[in-house]
Formats: sequence, structure tokens, C-alpha cells
Amino acid sequence: MSDGPAYLDIDRENHPAVLAGRRSREAVEARDKEAWLANFAADGSVEDPVGPSMFDEEGVGHRGVDGLSAFWDKTIGTTEKLEFLFDKEIICGNEVAYIGKIVTHIAGHVSEAEGVFTYKADSNGDLVALRAFWEVEATMKSLRKA
Repeated sequence: MSDGPAYLDIDRENHPAVLAGRRSREAVEARDKEAWLANFAADGSVEDPVGPSMFDEEGVGHRGVDGLSAFWDKTIGTTEKLEFLFDKEIICGNEVAYIGKIVTHIAGHVSEAEGVFTYKADSNGDLVALRAFWEVEATMKSLRKA
């Protein structure tokens, strides 16, 4: 650590958004809905994908414990496994963005969502926003037998 401004000396291992994102992915990989929900701030939100989709027809996202719980049940809970394969990490302010893909295993099939995945943490280190920028059509075209 230097004595320079914080934006020039990012602690990549202990950055609140990096830690919140890691906890989120670990809970998903462990299939632990309660841990995943507990990682969010009370008014936390998920937009996955951002905009209208089969998971969110209005494209407004899922907010609060009830909304997040319903999102889990509709998406993560229906999968056999999710793999997070990120190539690049970009930290700005209280957010982190990952560029890469999420591989979804569901009903004997696999799909790959290439995109940008962002996590925003509050001052307590709780996740306030998880946003996933991926194209539904491209992801559906990647669907294949496992």
C-alpha cells in the first residue's frame, strides 16, 4: 500500500465489491440460497440479464428479500450447476465488473452466457446490486447437450 489516493492503490483481495461478489458466487456454487440472500443488503437488487427477459418481462430487476428469493427459485434453483469463468476484473469505486462467461448446466444441457457481470457493495460490504449484461438470444444459441 502506498500513501497515494485510494483510487491508485486498490486492495484487490479485500475490496468490498470483490468480496461480496465472491460470496455470491460461492453461495451459488454451494447451492446455498440462504447464504446468497444473506449476502445482500435489505434493498439489494438483481438484474440478470439487464432489461426485459424471460426472468423479468418488465426489465426492472428483482428487489428486496422476496424479489431476490423469487429470482433464485426461478433461475439458480432450476439449474444443476453454474460455473463462473471470468477473464478480467475491473474495479471502480464500490463496484467490480467481470468480463467472461457463466456456464449453466440444466436438464442435461449446457449454455454459455458471455458478458459483463457487475457487483456493487455498500459501506457494510453487503451486495446492493448484481447486474449481468448478456444477450439472451446468443446464450440460447449456445445451448447444447451436456
